[in-house]
Formats: sequence, structure tokens, C-alpha cells
Amino acid sequence: MTALDVLSLQVGQALLAHQWRLTTAESCTGGGIAQAITEISGSSAWFEQGFVTYSNTAKMQLLGVPNELLEKHGAVSEETVYAMAKGALDVSGSEFAIAVSGIAGPTGGTSTKPVGMVCFGFADITGWHEEVTQIFQGDRAEVRQQAIEFALKIVLNQLQAE
Repeated sequence: MTALDVLSLQVGQALLAHQWRLTTAESCTGGGIAQAITEISGSSAWFEQGFVTYSNTAKMQLLGVPNELLEKHGAVSEETVYAMAKGALDVSGSEFAIAVSGIAGPTGGTSTKPVGMVCFGFADITGWHEEVTQIFQGDRAEVRQQAIEFALKIVLNQLQAE
């Protein structure tokens, strides 16, 4: 097993202990979190579904992210990932959601939103939510991989704390 497989398995075990299911809403990771999770045999017991909402239109149509929010804050913002996570919870009926939006590069960065900037949103049915922004180094694949691992670590930490 790879380190990512071990982390995914630990997340699954923690979700099972809570009798919860996870949903992902991904942009820059392109479904990578869902893929890491579903690499684990038996993940259907704790993984509900994944949304790859790469475009703003998809974020609005599938997750209910308001257009006004996207216009004001942009797709790569803590406000947007919170709305994505909340929308994923509402649409899926899951108990825990991860949302990710960022700039994996090598293009697309700006002075205020550089390449490697990734925003994460987490929400669960208790009302808890957390939004955090990280800036990762490396090429596109490395940024995406780091984002996947970071997201799963936050989920695991939160589930172990509850």
C-alpha cells in the first residue's frame, strides 16, 4: 500500500466509526480525492459520491454555488469552497464533504492568487465547517497530489477529534 492508500483507509475507518459517508466536490484536483478513496476495497461503505465541478457553471448547477459569490470572490476562494462543501452535503445527503478549488498551474496564477494556491472547504452534518488556504510548491501533478493528501489529513484529524 502507498502512503496515500494508508491515509485513505484511515479516513474510511474513521468514517465507518461515525457511520458517516463522504462526498467530494473537486475542481483543481479533478476527482483525485475520489480516486484515492475508491482505490480502497470496500470504500462503497463510506464514500457516497464525487463531483468534479471544474467550471463555474458546474459549481452553480451541481452544487448550488451562487453566481454572485463567484463573481465577488472567484472560484479560488474560501467563500466558494465553503459553498461547494455545503452544496455537496445538501445534494448528496452525506454526512461529511470536502471541497477543493485552486490553481495547479503552470498557468492561471496572478499576484493575489499564485500558482499552487489551493482553497479547501470541509463541512459535516453537525454544522462544523472549516475553510483553509494552502500554497503548494511544485509542478501541476505535485500541487494536485499535495492537495489530495492535505484534504484527507484534515478529514482524518476532524473525525478523530469528534
